[in-house]
This record gives sequence, structure tokens and C-alpha cells, in this order.
Amino acid sequence: MGSAVATPLVTLETLRAAAAVLRGVAVRTPLLPADDLLPGGPGRVWVKPEMLQRGGAFKLRGAYTFLAELPAEVRARGVVAPSSGNHAQAVALAARLFGVPATVVMPTTVTPAKRAGAERLGARLELAGTSTADRMDRALEIVRETGAVLVPPYDHPTIIAGQGTAGLELVDDLPSVRLVLVPVGGGGLSAGVATAVKLLSPATRVVGVEPAGAPKLTRARAEGRPVHLGKTSGLADGLLAVEVGTHPFAHHQAYVDEVVTVEDAALPPAMRALLDRMKLVAEPSGAITVAALREGLVAPAADGDTVCVLSGGNIEWAGLREVMGGAGG
Repeated sequence: MGSAVATPLVTLETLRAAAAVLRGVAVRTPLLPADDLLPGGPGRVWVKPEMLQRGGAFKLRGAYTFLAELPAEVRARGVVAPSSGNHAQAVALAARLFGVPATVVMPTTVTPAKRAGAERLGARLELAGTSTADRMDRALEIVRETGAVLVPPYDHPTIIAGQGTAGLELVDDLPSVRLVLVPVGGGGLSAGVATAVKLLSPATRVVGVEPAGAPKLTRARAEGRPVHLGKTSGLADGLLAVEVGTHPFAHHQAYVDEVVTVEDAALPPAMRALLDRMKLVAEPSGAITVAALREGLVAPAADGDTVCVLSGGNIEWAGLREVMGGAGG
């Protein structure tokens, strides 16, 4: 793990406060035994299926926590979310629960499922370019034009704390956990889960998993600071941020033991295995941790349980067929 950093880290008290805010709002997703996802592998492998979360992904945890912290008069001005898809749906849902307007800024390449999800939840939709910067620039313009509040997708302590409640649940439900694999996009989920796991179970290893076409945390750890990638690409559209957030990176340096990258070719078979053997629909981003295990990039824990966090399942039927066409189990 990395050395100490100047950015203040989320505390266990903050994580538990976020869990209290989310009680009765977010789904406490279960841990499901998944020993047969690894052909011939050892047992004691579990998945935490955040595709069963409201909105189809983990993102509601952070979005609702963030909105809950806002003064009512500020929240009433409305919220804006730049997002490739899952954050937009989460902010739309959280805004609906609070009865405030939401605008989401999504890429022109957004999948039909993620676009329809945000619209179905009542958000006003704008499309802006294809990059993270395009979406953020337009979102900030809307903030200036309307006085609405920007809900950051990952680079904020409150977002990290909200996402980290998944880690609190994980350790509470499985104290014997010794290895956790968590997807890495902009870093909010991986930072929050790693923080919760390490504060509750210091001996447990936490491995971040990112796409080979978007190795922003791998690069950041090599250089000791967040690095802006000129371009990212791949099937795992929810993990294609061009730079890990400053706040998440501080938590990664403190609590993440290792980072591995997964090639696109490994994602459809992992999705197929989850569908066939566990009846779980995962988007490519959601299946990446299972892919890392199945590819042998990370070995299951020899001295306890292994958990793969499945970050989401927002993929439409046509997209599922396209991605998984011909994928073996």
C-alpha cells in the first residue's frame, strides 16, 4: 500500500453515518455463494450483486447520501449529474425520492438501457460529447445557468462514504472474508469499499480491478498521483473514466493492496457464467471482478473467503445479446 497522503480520509464513523442515512432507502444486497464460477477452483467464493440495488447499480448509495447532506433549500434548486449512465440513474432516483428536479448529462454513446433508465426516473436528459470532460463541462454550465447543485460521480468524500456502505455490509455479513475484488472506474466505489473493509478487517486484501483500456489507477499508483489518460476504451463503459479522482486516490493509496487490469475478451464469458450459473445479469463493468478471478489474474484467498463486488447490471436485452454473442460459459 502507498504512503500517507494529505487528503483527509473517510472514517468508520462517517461510513456508519452514511449507512444510517441509507437504511430503508438502499437495498442491503446479499452475499451469494459462487464457488462454481471458477472451474475446478476452490470453494468459498462469494459475489455481492449490486445489480440488485435500486437503479440497477451501486450508485444510489453515494447519490442519496450526497443529496441527504444538502440543506433543503439548496437541494430544492435541483441537481445535475454528469455520467456515463449509472450515476445518472442513481441521481435521478435520489432526486425523485427527495422531490427535487434532476438534470443528467450523458455521452452521445450512452446505451439505450442507461438513457431510458434516467428518463424513466424523471430526469431531464442532455447529451454532451463522448468524454468525461465533455459531460463535466456541460454539467458545470447548467449549474451556472440554473443554480442547481452538481452531484459529483466519484470525487467527493460523501460519495465515497455512501459507496463504502457496501463494504460495511460485506464484512458484517462475512467476517471471515480475506480477499475482496472491487471494480475501479473513477474510484468512488473502490475507495469506499476498500476503506470500510480495511477499517473493519485490516488483514483482508483488497484488489482493484480495472479495464486494460482504462488503466487510470494502475498509472496513478506507478506515478504516485492521479494521471490523466488521453483516451480510454473498452466494453466496460462504466469504468472508462480518464482519471481517478483525487479523493478516491488518497483512499486507494491507504487501503488498496493491488490493482489488476482485465482485457475486454474476458468480460463476456464472465457475464455468461454469472447468467448461466447464478441467474444474475451483469453489465461488463459489473462482471469484471469475476473475470479477474476466472483469468487467474488474482488467486482466491487460501485462508478464508473471497468476495467479488458486482457493481451493476444496467444492460438492455439487445446489448446483452450483442456483447455475449458466442461467449462460452
